[in-house]
Amino acid sequence: MIDHQMNMRVSDEFGMYHARLPLTQSATIVYGNALRMDWGDVVPKGELSYILGNPPFVGARLMNTAQKEDMNLIFDKLKGMGNLDYVTAWYKKAADIMKNANIKSAFVSTNSIAQGEQPTILWKPLMEHGLHINFGVQTFKWSNEAKGKAAVYCVIIGFSYHKTEPIISPYLIEVPSIVFIENQTKPISDAPPINYGSFALDDGNYTISATEYEEILDKEPTVKQFLRPFIGARELLHNEKRYCVWLFNTSPSEINKSPIIKRKIENVRNWRASSSRKNTILLADTPTLFAEIRQPNEMYLAIPTVSSEKRRYIPIAYLTPEVVASNQIYIVPGATLYHFGVLTSNVHNAWMRAVCGRLKSDYRYSSKTVYNTFPWPNVTDEQKTQIEKLAQTILDIRAVYADSSLADLYDPLTMPPDLLKAHRNLDAAVMKLYGFPVNKDFTEAHCVAALMEMYQKMTEDK
Repeated sequence: MIDHQMNMRVSDEFGMYHARLPLTQSATIVYGNALRMDWGDVVPKGELSYILGNPPFVGARLMNTAQKEDMNLIFDKLKGMGNLDYVTAWYKKAADIMKNANIKSAFVSTNSIAQGEQPTILWKPLMEHGLHINFGVQTFKWSNEAKGKAAVYCVIIGFSYHKTEPIISPYLIEVPSIVFIENQTKPISDAPPINYGSFALDDGNYTISATEYEEILDKEPTVKQFLRPFIGARELLHNEKRYCVWLFNTSPSEINKSPIIKRKIENVRNWRASSSRKNTILLADTPTLFAEIRQPNEMYLAIPTVSSEKRRYIPIAYLTPEVVASNQIYIVPGATLYHFGVLTSNVHNAWMRAVCGRLKSDYRYSSKTVYNTFPWPNVTDEQKTQIEKLAQTILDIRAVYADSSLADLYDPLTMPPDLLKAHRNLDAAVMKLYGFPVNKDFTEAHCVAALMEMYQKMTEDK
């Protein structure tokens, strides 16, 4: 087919018909499980120059039994391999046959292998044995014309045992030296801890829509004391209203006055008790409470777990303790305006874009991979005060557009100019905290590379 297509292009270019039909040469196609066969039997290693492919796209949590067996065969119980996508097995298989040979490889792959925790799990052992990434094509959307076929988000990675310049990291950015970002259970810097919000485990009984909220208050106005705003990523970004039944530290006598609340409690208890999970059954003994309670008793930052790739800044909000955070957002209790300022700056967002996982192409924020690994600068009280003033300006401007959601305010097409200007002023100030030059020559890639060096030094010290 390729031979014929090239003949047609030659004909178009030179204005003369050139054809070799019927074709007398054809490719040698070997059918079978590529992970189970010896590639040297297909093409002798000494005759092999390039390995190119588009391996199957199957996520780490979506593999069938046979595919999991393939992974075990290839990786031989590598630590963390349960978090690797199926496509990574082709990298290991290629790396093995490429040893002590002049062979180069490149694969189209799911973009997730260059994000989150997968780069370290896959590439650290390979690079320790001398493998290098020679080039990388960052995330792109690859669709086809098949009916009903969803688009996939891909990267292309070329690799060999021959070192080339510039140095390409497993995150597909140019760096002075290779740094692997390891998951951290707590911040490597002096920053407040982060966690998910609270988890109801209620079969929907304690989660209340805006419509149901009004219906309940029409029937029992006194129930309002038990209902709190309930915020997940959707509500945070789009100003959507949702509520929850919140009975933490509530008097039993007050609960007994409400038939509606008692009915919801009974539903939760019965549902938990009928579960097949031991822990859920145990929680039936405390049906008035959420399964996991992490609600702050002070002002806290709220960070959506997933945010659109179109936004330059992940929208972060300050919430009062009366607003209950669900487990669909991250919370940072006790964070100051200084913390808000650094986290909402282009420096932190550049770090997030480089190391976070993705949901399709959208950013998937992570406590262990993004927040806890982020290197904070050493600052003076005077510098903190400056950042706090600039951060407050952003909050003040948002308040002017109170009728607009965070999604509206941070949409590149509709972001108010004064809000954009305030962010750029904050960006410049935070860049100076790190000693980064504020000019167009210092790109986001330079920023991330410098942060990775900081991360390496900070983690080595520990």
